[in-house]
Amino acid sequence: MPATKAVYTCQNCGTQSPKWMGKCTSCGEWNTYVEEVIEKKRTSGKAVVLNLKNEPVTLEKIQTSKTQRIVSGINEFDRVLGGGIVPGSLILLGGDPGIGKSTLALQLALKLNGLKILYTSGEESLQQIKLRAERLKISNNNCLFLSETSLENLVAHAEQSMPDVLIIDSIQTISTEIIESSPGSVSQVRECTSAILKFAKKSGVAVILIGHINKEGSIAGPKVLEHIVDTVLQFEGDTNYMYRILRSNKNRFGSTNELGIFEMSSDGLLEITNASEHLISKISSDVSGTAIAATIEGIRPILIEIQALVSSAAYGTPQRSSTGFDLRRLNMLLAVLEKRAGFKLIQKDVFLNIAGGLRISDPATDLAVICSILSSNIDIPVDHKVCFAGEVGLTGEIRVINRIEQRIAEAAKLGFRKIIIPKLNKGFNASRFNIEIVQTGRVEEVFKHIFG
Repeated sequence: MPATKAVYTCQNCGTQSPKWMGKCTSCGEWNTYVEEVIEKKRTSGKAVVLNLKNEPVTLEKIQTSKTQRIVSGINEFDRVLGGGIVPGSLILLGGDPGIGKSTLALQLALKLNGLKILYTSGEESLQQIKLRAERLKISNNNCLFLSETSLENLVAHAEQSMPDVLIIDSIQTISTEIIESSPGSVSQVRECTSAILKFAKKSGVAVILIGHINKEGSIAGPKVLEHIVDTVLQFEGDTNYMYRILRSNKNRFGSTNELGIFEMSSDGLLEITNASEHLISKISSDVSGTAIAATIEGIRPILIEIQALVSSAAYGTPQRSSTGFDLRRLNMLLAVLEKRAGFKLIQKDVFLNIAGGLRISDPATDLAVICSILSSNIDIPVDHKVCFAGEVGLTGEIRVINRIEQRIAEAAKLGFRKIIIPKLNKGFNASRFNIEIVQTGRVEEVFKHIFG
């Protein structure tokens, strides 16, 4: 007779506890523990000797074959994956509700011409999928559609049709009869993903899973879900803006530094090949508080517009607000301006915005940030044919940044006349670029060069 044991599992982080608790000791969430029944077979104390067919081998005896990647037809998607979809891989696509995950997956399925695709949805009916496909204005006769939430039925259909790519929308809606808990629970997500992984590795079918995210921004379900899959893609963006960014948080078959940029339109997601032209607004050069930064997103150079507004504090405590830029880093840059450059901003409200709804973490945008802040403070515009690239240190120095040649080349390609970079950046040939390169070592030198 098997011994039955009950444990309580946190539905947010997967932590297990022998008893129910109101607050999870790991993630701090309330009322997330759900009872799960675990059965353990009683075994005797004697060791069991198995007849193993697999034997350890050396590297020389392991045979490898070059796997041909599946080109999806969406260049930005293939770029993030490292050149295309690897057969037999398991890809997890996560993102906020309404960001466009299902649209990207359906667009991907319909553009994979010449391949057999099985698109399974547990959230939408077949009629809803057809309406969305008609809006995309793409057709593919080799794409099969299925509305199913049972894991057993899904795997049976996949084994019967044997597609080249299997798309599941979403993993939180799939459930198995082995587990008694409701769909979307930690145990259901874990067991269903493990079963799909076995099917993918055994059959060589590439599987794309769509995953929901929780309010903290991480993919819902146990953390082991991200360890099971081969690739974790994050679809980001502000629903108030049209731009979407596809990032790779984990990739066993490629780099995690690549970036894909899309534009949401009425006809679906459009690829943005030259993001710099879209992210720089065509405004007159007599507007103060704006500066252009040459940044690197992944390994891709992008020019973005930094907007700042400095005004007198209406209340006792000045406000510090930032959209798309780290607020703590903004406070540090304001302290550098106060201490090292002598600008009195302690009684001023400072608002900072990255145009286009992007979130930037590149420290090389520091120079453009402080120039836009100072431009708004003294109400003198910065020449829009000048861009900046440099990290600002606590002592007021302009620190060395990486990939300087890519930044300069991107600025020159877009017609900028001048770029200001750190003085310590060496080792590049300035004559290769049709742009004036100004190297500075301190923030005071930058201000004198820009504003005189």
